[in-house]
Amino acid sequence: MIGAGALRIETAGNAVVTDLGRSRGPAMGLATGGASDQYSARVANILVANGDSEPLIEVTVFDLSFVAEVDLLIAVTGAPMTLLVDDVERSMWEPVSIGAGQRVTLTEMAAGLHTYVAVHGSFDVPLLLGSCAPDAAVGFGSRVQPGDRLEVRTAIGPVVNPYFDMSLFNLGVLTPYFGDDAVVKVTDGPDEDEFAGTAGRLFQGPYTVTAKSNHIGLRMTGRLPVRTSTTEVLSRGVPIGAVEVPPGDELVVLHRGRGVTAGYPVLAVVTPVSLDDLGQVRPGQRVCFRHITVEHAAQDVQEWHLRLQQLRRRVATIYSALGLAEPLGIERTFRTAEGTAQGEEHRALQRL
Repeated sequence: MIGAGALRIETAGNAVVTDLGRSRGPAMGLATGGASDQYSARVANILVANGDSEPLIEVTVFDLSFVAEVDLLIAVTGAPMTLLVDDVERSMWEPVSIGAGQRVTLTEMAAGLHTYVAVHGSFDVPLLLGSCAPDAAVGFGSRVQPGDRLEVRTAIGPVVNPYFDMSLFNLGVLTPYFGDDAVVKVTDGPDEDEFAGTAGRLFQGPYTVTAKSNHIGLRMTGRLPVRTSTTEVLSRGVPIGAVEVPPGDELVVLHRGRGVTAGYPVLAVVTPVSLDDLGQVRPGQRVCFRHITVEHAAQDVQEWHLRLQQLRRRVATIYSALGLAEPLGIERTFRTAEGTAQGEEHRALQRL
């Protein structure tokens, strides 16, 4: 273990430092926010022996480059990009050891929308209600800019590969599919009955994501369900993933930047696992909705958490074999992470 240091941003087209979001935010009238693809963000942190919810960089579409001022251990996940370390291509979805003075470049996002860069020790950044997730509505957080120095809480010396050209990190990470069309699972919404006779159109898609989409919600065009009720919908609390049908020619699917209340009928709700897929959909892509039961959605949540738990254990085994478990603080970090994950899984199941 060596002293804390920093990385210096050289280019940053559209990147922020974020985490898994502000769980206490909705109770205070703030959006949850946080990483649009929570699975990829969690995996990035797990690969570098961080807790799941530690701050990391979210890159949206455009290139990012930085110089390490100290030795670092990083992992890059999410939307596929070319990862270069001093112009040598390295692999995404596994830990990468970076020496002080080396330049890291992420370029040419081939699909998807968000790529994540986690650094062992994470970043020392301001928090609001326990989260560093940006919230433009209250003026908190900002984009990463060229010349910024992101302070790393702890740093780790270079990871030496004793096995020559064999990969140290064949961890069997399940990587998401970044294809042209997205299949998004939904459960019944509270206002399904108000679309009698046409509610099924939601599953006859596809719907095309428009350029007006953002972190607040995705706007989609297609053959829309028609609301038959004329009763006014009062403003009320809405979940992340609510599929709303406002007046007009678009469907709106609320995402992590959504406000906590809204006044449009909710036809369906995207499942917690499919929210990650939806977070990687670009304008112009097509989305097909698939109806599942609450029981099926609960099973998906449990399997999602199980995959992450198994990954933590594989990572711990690899670092232990390299003699890095204690320097990285893996046992304490992952024990805490698994306890937190159990609580998150319980809350997700309750929301279903």
